[in-house]
Amino acid sequence: MKWFKNLNLPNKLTVIRVLAIPLFLIFLYISKGIFRFLPLLIFVAAAITDAADGYIARRDNLITDFGKFMDPLADKLLTASAFIAFVEIGYLSSWVVVLIISREFIISGFRTLAASKGVTIAANPWGKIKTVFQMILIVVILLNYTGHAEFTGFWITPLTVVVVLMTVISGATYIYENIGVIIKK
Repeated sequence: MKWFKNLNLPNKLTVIRVLAIPLFLIFLYISKGIFRFLPLLIFVAAAITDAADGYIARRDNLITDFGKFMDPLADKLLTASAFIAFVEIGYLSSWVVVLIISREFIISGFRTLAASKGVTIAANPWGKIKTVFQMILIVVILLNYTGHAEFTGFWITPLTVVVVLMTVISGATYIYENIGVIIKK
């Protein structure tokens, strides 16, 4: 655990977010009785650490290579885990989740290629909007699944449509704005 103690606060929050994923999944599958609120609580807490770690890193100038690598990876692992679990429990269609995860692989590969050429591709507003809608959809599904708000089932389909649209738009925008990375030798 010495390595963990040596991390700065934003990086510790990122690691905690990754470690929360198995807990989230375990409690999602056993969300009965007193455990019903735990998947929602764990996911919301993990999502808050996502906002907090970036804010603290920028505010206190604690940006590290570890954070640049792990923070987006932790975000993708958290959301992909939730979306995959939602297919298993019958809340999302597999094609929706394949589309979402494919976009993440494509953009991650695109960024890796850009980095190999010395180009940094920053997050764009469409990607941030996509992430916000993904988080909202996950919370609405969790509210419905865990029985905290039955009315939320009505919102799942329209939110899923918005997430699919934001996924496609943000992915296409990243590629369009940075196509020179692929074409350039």
